[in-house]
Order: sequence, then C-alpha cells, then structure tokens
Amino acid sequence: MTTHEPSPNELTKGDFTEVKDPFSLFHTWLEDAKGSEPNDPNAVAVATVDEGGLPNVRMVLLKDFDERGFVFYTNFESAKGRELLSAGKGAMCFHWKSLRRQVRLRGTIEQVSDAEADEYYQSRPRGSRIGAWASKQSRPLESRFALEKEVAKYTAKFNIGDIPRPEHWSGLRLVPSSIEFWHDRPFRLHDRVLFTRNTPTEAWSTERLYP
Repeated sequence: MTTHEPSPNELTKGDFTEVKDPFSLFHTWLEDAKGSEPNDPNAVAVATVDEGGLPNVRMVLLKDFDERGFVFYTNFESAKGRELLSAGKGAMCFHWKSLRRQVRLRGTIEQVSDAEADEYYQSRPRGSRIGAWASKQSRPLESRFALEKEVAKYTAKFNIGDIPRPEHWSGLRLVPSSIEFWHDRPFRLHDRVLFTRNTPTEAWSTERLYP
C-alpha cells in the first residue's frame, strides 16, 4: 500500500482561525503531528529564566494535557526544576516541521498531585525509574563511569519489588494564560491566532495577529 505524502498546499489549507477552544485545536494538531512527525511529536521546548534573569531553554516531552494545563516530568533539583519552581512562570513552544505549524504557550507553573506523579512514574520502564534516582540532573558529572556506578547502586538497592518515586522527581503543569497557534502560508503571509485569559476560570479572548 502506498503512503500518501501531503503536498505543501494540503499542509497549509484549512481555516483554524475561527476555533473558540484552544485545547480542542491543540488536540487536533497534536494528533496530526502523531501521524507526520518521525520522532517525538510530543517534544516541546520549555523556557525559563534563572535568578539573574538570563533565559534558558531545553526540549522535554509533553506527557499529558487537558483544560488544567500541559504536564511534563523532571527532577526538581535540575536547572529547569529550580528555575520554574522559583519563578512560578514558564513558556513552551511546539514546532511540527512536517506540518509547518507552531504553538506557543505562556503561563504559571504548578506541581501535579502526588497521585498523578506516582501513576506516571510507575508507568515508566524500570530502567527509567532507576535513572530518576541515579541522575543528579544538571549537576557536574566527573565521568560516564560515575553515572554507571550510581545506576548499579540503585539497581542493587531496588532489586526486588517496586521502585518508589524519589521525592525530588515529579511533574510540573504549565497553566496557560496565552496560547498562540501559527500555521505556514505562502509568501510568509502566515496565519496566527492568539488566545488569552487573565485567570484559568475566565473565558478565552481571541485575536488574529499579523504574520
């Protein structure tokens, strides 16, 4: 069976600018990305600022989203964990090159519940759960061998039974106050729609932006 490769016109046709619910639109775009992106359609850049106001950005994997916000998991003692928890604010950017689409989010940061974190942690492969204990994320590492020793230590420690979730490892939820959808159009006359709200209980306001 021949797989249909979408043409540039197919990738950029359709009007999303009248959609009223950004979460349903994001769900549609994410599902589209699952069918077109070769790797990690849920990959997202997360931006933070350090205590001096200098920006940081790195890629993570979105693990859940609903009307409460967008969730990923990390070591709270890592640079991003410390910066997000300190500032209480963050930003995300999804870019699906195969679809020529981008979604940008800004908002406040909150911790997921222990129950949510425990459920996700137990769904991870055993090696990944060991890694959450072994890795002192973002801190200096003298050698690969030192990391492998830590992995061996915790593999032996948790040789039998469940591996508990480390207290320093959990989930963060970005609760968006703005979500911008961008779609490529010919001659760089792109479509951009911005959803904004002041609080999570407010209705969204929408406006089109010049490209």
